Amino acid sequence: MLLRAFFIFLLLSFAVPHASYAKPPSISADAAVMMDTKTGRLYFEKNPLKQRPPASLTKIMTAIIALENSSPGDVVTISKNAASVYEGQTIILRNGDKITLDNLLKAALIYSANNSTVAIAEHVAGSEKYFLEMMNEKARLIGAVNTHFTNTNGYTHPNHYSTACDLALITRYALGNPAFRKYVRCKEANVEWIEPKKSEKINSTNRLLGGSYPGIEGVKTGSTSAAGNCLIVLANRDDRSLITVVLDCYDRYQDTMVILDYGFNQIVSLELCRTDKTSEYLPIRGGKESSVALVGEKDYTIDLLRSDLPMLKRKLYIVPDISAPVSCGQKLGKESFYLGDRKLASVYLVAEKQIPRKGFGARLYEKIFGIHS
Repeated sequence: MLLRAFFIFLLLSFAVPHASYAKPPSISADAAVMMDTKTGRLYFEKNPLKQRPPASLTKIMTAIIALENSSPGDVVTISKNAASVYEGQTIILRNGDKITLDNLLKAALIYSANNSTVAIAEHVAGSEKYFLEMMNEKARLIGAVNTHFTNTNGYTHPNHYSTACDLALITRYALGNPAFRKYVRCKEANVEWIEPKKSEKINSTNRLLGGSYPGIEGVKTGSTSAAGNCLIVLANRDDRSLITVVLDCYDRYQDTMVILDYGFNQIVSLELCRTDKTSEYLPIRGGKESSVALVGEKDYTIDLLRSDLPMLKRKLYIVPDISAPVSCGQKLGKESFYLGDRKLASVYLVAEKQIPRKGFGARLYEKIFGIHS
């Protein structure tokens, strides 16, 4: 069935939330992104595909491989190799120690202990080599195609790299695991050994977990001389969930807060289509009513930056020359929404109610006297 098309600017038909537009913030980070946790859409980008050393942000992938391929309750026997790791931040692991995987994950994600990730890899895969193969394969499956790992903890290496965009994708994936979310939101914890029986208190390296910015729920810090100061954060506010990644910053905490302020203030939800709101009226020939209201087949709401709103447009396609009867819910058109030239969504328009055909007498009268409706 052919459709006739009408094209109008969406802003002529839809109320837009009132507020002033703001430019994207200026930050010190060499690369950064802000991603919507639910949809994966990016709302802020600075060199998003630039490959950089990820430092201890690497441990996010280390943790998710461990959680998906073993149990936190597993008992790990520390090898001589894992015990010999001393560079950077570590906990006191000695050859032959017995400790659960849960405690090693605490040490890796909360305290960023470099030796704990080696012990994790050896337990899960039998060796760091095989564990790294699992990490790199998982990165590809997630879509982090500009990422490659050569170690489990983030030590600098020419072939160990990622991007701000890839790290956001990896983090978004990891946050789907409830255990991972539990670890990264902890401000402090106790690491407990089975043999020898001992305990070590650890504190998060993420200063934003202290409450200096509302809604922060993790995720991970990273820092080396090559990578600079890096930070990934999850923040939730008013049913909106945002992931920020900042790499090589002068002040990673300030950069993160500035980006989050921009996101929470400038991203708005706009109802494009509803099942109980008329989008158009369609004339009906031969019906007991002369027109039928068209409503959305489903509700459709989209999040956009305020600065995008002037570019939002609608194309409306309506079925021509409709004769009664019309059924409630009958598809009679479609509206498509565009941001500039980029199509955002299409939703079918359906009849809001049934329109019966006029009776024989009424139709005969109209035919005799040349009256049409």
